[in-house]
Amino acid sequence: MRPDEFLRTLALLPPPLHDRALTLRAFTRPTRCDDCQRIGDAVRLALTAAHYDELTSAGELLDTAERLAAEHGIHRRSGDDQQRGRGRVVRWAATAAPLVAATDASWKGRVGGIGYVVSNGHYGLLGRGTGRLDPTGASRVLINELRAVDYLLTGYDEAPVGMTVLLDCLAALRYLHRWQAGETGAMPAGYSLRERRWSDQPTLVRLAEQVARRPDLTFAHVKGHSGHPLNEAADGLSHMARRRREESFDLRPRAYALVEAFLRDWHATAAV
Repeated sequence: MRPDEFLRTLALLPPPLHDRALTLRAFTRPTRCDDCQRIGDAVRLALTAAHYDELTSAGELLDTAERLAAEHGIHRRSGDDQQRGRGRVVRWAATAAPLVAATDASWKGRVGGIGYVVSNGHYGLLGRGTGRLDPTGASRVLINELRAVDYLLTGYDEAPVGMTVLLDCLAALRYLHRWQAGETGAMPAGYSLRERRWSDQPTLVRLAEQVARRPDLTFAHVKGHSGHPLNEAADGLSHMARRRREESFDLRPRAYALVEAFLRDWHATAAV
């Protein structure tokens, strides 16, 4: 589809559909990626439906395109597997900085999960079992709250300038503030500093050093289970990742739908 054709047909869409289609524009360009081609086909069909005043069909086709784009984001892998478990609700891709993110962790028995969501649609969720180096009790929960922050930040080559990260765990927040102040040697009780086979540094050592280099990042408290959309989304993702370790269900569409719903609430509130 030529750029002029795209823009001319785009003008036929009402504002909500117009904005969603615009964020998917990149997928309408020529590509050798089969997944991107399928997303682009859905967008082009949505615009064709709009041309014939079939706005309901156009909306459904954009729903399909966004779902495929989210799944494509989860399936993509970088060389070091940094994209594992990540996805994006692309309709919020044009969200202006500064960005706001929320992270959370869930633990029950010997199984846990971590999750994060960013106001521009990025999100991630991972389940994990108990490692042989993991401590027990409250320290285990604290360490995983901090791992959730690391999971968020390692999703970027360089975390966006001025991003705010919300946590509902005050103990984790205190460590982040200490690290940002230069106390990078402070670690939760029971956290092992032994060399890892899979990494040059233990996760929290790496996180502490990264946070110390980024005074522009803001780490702030949000009360858990208070209805804050980003916190509720991160909480839901962490619980979903934990449950997936023990139950069989299709994780990707559930995670995408959860994030989409809470981000819609977040942006509606932020626009007021």
